[in-house]
Amino acid sequence: MTGVLSSQQIQGLIDSGAIAADDAVLPAQIQPASLDLRLGHVAYRVRASFLAGAGRSVADRLSEFEMHRIDLTAGAVLEKGCVYVVPLMESLALPPGIHATANAKSSTGRLDLLTRAVTDGGAEFDRIPAGYTGPLYAEICPRSFSVLVRPGMRLNQIRFGTGDAVLTDADLAALHASDRLVDCDPVISDGLGFSVDLRPATGTLVGYRAKPHTGVIDLDNINHYQPQDFWEEVHSSAGQIILDPGAFYILVSREAVHIPPQYAAEMAPYLAMVGEFRVHYAGFFDPGFGHDAAGGTGSRGVLEVRCHEAPFVLEHGQTVGRLIYERMDKVPDTLYGAGLSSNYQGQGLKLSKHFKSI
Repeated sequence: MTGVLSSQQIQGLIDSGAIAADDAVLPAQIQPASLDLRLGHVAYRVRASFLAGAGRSVADRLSEFEMHRIDLTAGAVLEKGCVYVVPLMESLALPPGIHATANAKSSTGRLDLLTRAVTDGGAEFDRIPAGYTGPLYAEICPRSFSVLVRPGMRLNQIRFGTGDAVLTDADLAALHASDRLVDCDPVISDGLGFSVDLRPATGTLVGYRAKPHTGVIDLDNINHYQPQDFWEEVHSSAGQIILDPGAFYILVSREAVHIPPQYAAEMAPYLAMVGEFRVHYAGFFDPGFGHDAAGGTGSRGVLEVRCHEAPFVLEHGQTVGRLIYERMDKVPDTLYGAGLSSNYQGQGLKLSKHFKSI
């Protein structure tokens, strides 16, 4: 067994007790190649982000950094610019050969809600070693908007795997030749490169920039908020925009991406030398993303972009990230976009599901 575990294998881990939960895991939490994780009933406001470190538990470190604790039972606001640690309902007792990786869900990333998994003894965020036994925590730092959360909300997800299933560049080239991973000539170098679209087919709208002073977003409110209350439109007629330091943008990839059913993908940063910005907090692409019965038409990837120290000119077609493809151990019983509530299949430039369609 080598590869990313599929939905039916995740169910097997639940049945065997390798994945446990305070409240029983719900069928809706199980995605084609990942499991949604749920917030527990308390949040700890902490002075700073931290890792537990070898031989130490998150609970021990909370006693060092906790400022106050918040009961989430009736709902509570996590404030912009603050750092919180929330025990999750799920815990793990992984078999020796199975490791895990966590990441923010798509809607979480599109709200600039930095969400990372923390474990006992952990030396990295979001990376969980094979055989890990213990609780799971979410570190949450709202960057652009304050949010209202409740127990059971699903902000991040976890993917399980065995061995090294990452495709080499040669593997990617061969896969593109047979399954067409993007709707253009591929840029393959340590993964499948993707670029930004700043020349839309119609009009001049190329993205959105988060407004600095807004109201609270209740994460249970779907198709509820007016975009103009939280976002400024970004227009370009010249195929370029200037990113402002500290600002958060929603843009879209030039390429339509296809993830065949027997593969999964994770978005990774591009080389730091190309510019002072980070792209995409929410990095999992499930099997079936952009796929259909005709062999895969592709869906464009929404880019969550934050500029760092200096203003930066971003130009149409500039490579901004890469997709790392991995083999599935088994093809999932249900694919992304097929019989699932898949909010972003066939998407273009799109805000999170909390906002009314434009």
